Amino acid sequence: MRNRELRLSRALVAAVTGGLLLGTAGPLAEVSSSEAARLGGEEFTRFGAPSAGSDDGVIPAYDGGLDGPPSNVDYGGSGDFHPNPFPDDKIRHTVTADNMGEYDQYLTAGTKALLETYPDTYEINVYPSRRTMAWPDRILNNIEENATEAELVGEGNGIDGAYGGIPFPILHGTNEQQAQQAMWNHLTSWRGIFVNRRSGEVAVETDGDYSLTMSEQEIFYNFYNPEGDESTLENTLFYYLSEATSPPRLAGGAVLIHETLNQVNEPRRAWGYNAGQRRVRRAPNLAYDSPIAAADNLRTADETDLFNGALDKYNWEYRGIQQFYIPYNNYDIAQRGLEYEKILGKKHLNPDLQRWERHRVHVVEANLKEDKRHIFSRRVFYIDADSWKVVSVDQYDGRGELWRVSQAMEKSYYEVPTVWTAIDVFHDLQSKRYHVQGLDTEEGQTRVFTDRVPNRRYFSPQALRRRGRR
Repeated sequence: MRNRELRLSRALVAAVTGGLLLGTAGPLAEVSSSEAARLGGEEFTRFGAPSAGSDDGVIPAYDGGLDGPPSNVDYGGSGDFHPNPFPDDKIRHTVTADNMGEYDQYLTAGTKALLETYPDTYEINVYPSRRTMAWPDRILNNIEENATEAELVGEGNGIDGAYGGIPFPILHGTNEQQAQQAMWNHLTSWRGIFVNRRSGEVAVETDGDYSLTMSEQEIFYNFYNPEGDESTLENTLFYYLSEATSPPRLAGGAVLIHETLNQVNEPRRAWGYNAGQRRVRRAPNLAYDSPIAAADNLRTADETDLFNGALDKYNWEYRGIQQFYIPYNNYDIAQRGLEYEKILGKKHLNPDLQRWERHRVHVVEANLKEDKRHIFSRRVFYIDADSWKVVSVDQYDGRGELWRVSQAMEKSYYEVPTVWTAIDVFHDLQSKRYHVQGLDTEEGQTRVFTDRVPNRRYFSPQALRRRGRR
């Protein structure tokens, strides 16, 4: 079944891109207006995913997703925790180390490795597949315009001709270009305009012990600024500010990032504020495989959001659309008042709180270039075909052995609307430790989305210094 759908997906991609075959060489072909007009039709959604369900009916046809709070939940608005809109859904089956062979074709290498590494405790509960992804009409309109205008520049390290929506709903060009386009769709995927969140992260030791680090983050997605357009981007994708609030020894320290669209031409601009020294300093190394201190070296800078930053260290290959079990519609693990100790197991997240579904994903492989350095020699990305967000990553060490497995616990933020992660987990298979980012269920609220457009000075190094002196 999977091979048949893989052949079908390749045929569909080839048809939409005017007959280009995966792996062909040559310059990047443009998407014609007639090809783009097929978005939103019987074949493809307005964001470029197959509209139809899977051949066996497990993956349903797309019906518009959750474009607002469902009528069956009591939801208080942005910042409120999201009630599960599918409380009556039952587990279809549970995959364990003992029966994983029955479901081999739907398990990523990383999922298999976790089942094998923790055979007595790790399992995945597979629920009915729900295609909850939805984006506002204004974003979908921008995507349709981007489809014929967007292009890769700088050997795939930047984009041009796109604004306010994913650039490449129709993957086209060479195999490498399609892979890069899929990654750019993740990097530019809709996450709202301005987001504020107070959350925690932990590094869980082999004995289950952990210490919580709390911070408050503010992000302004300049790429989606409703008051701007492509000409006002100034090569800036988003602005990010994170200030540590606990423990006391870290409180007051902050990081400011101006994320550039083309990081080869203009590297990410980053600054750090040291509360003890009361000084703001440039942080030029906050990129690629620089370790994140709060993660106890279990997460690199470019693993945040499962991937961020420049593409230039790797050769990219597009492996087509396949079907896998991925974390999806994870409301139960993100409920108000849920204690962190119930989420965090000794070796991994509590399986009883996770929901997995079978979905279509774009598979993209990255192999380290011979003249580049990075702790990961190979990375395999699984990108949700509906939301274009990376939901899982398999990462290999210099010997070619699977080393780390990253997963995003996706759910629908139906007030935005969008599908995004609730929490992210990063497993180190060799040390048998793991790191979790985005814990907030013991807080008063979860992410707060607004249409706020801040003054550019709000995210300036000078403002960072003033904030630190409060």
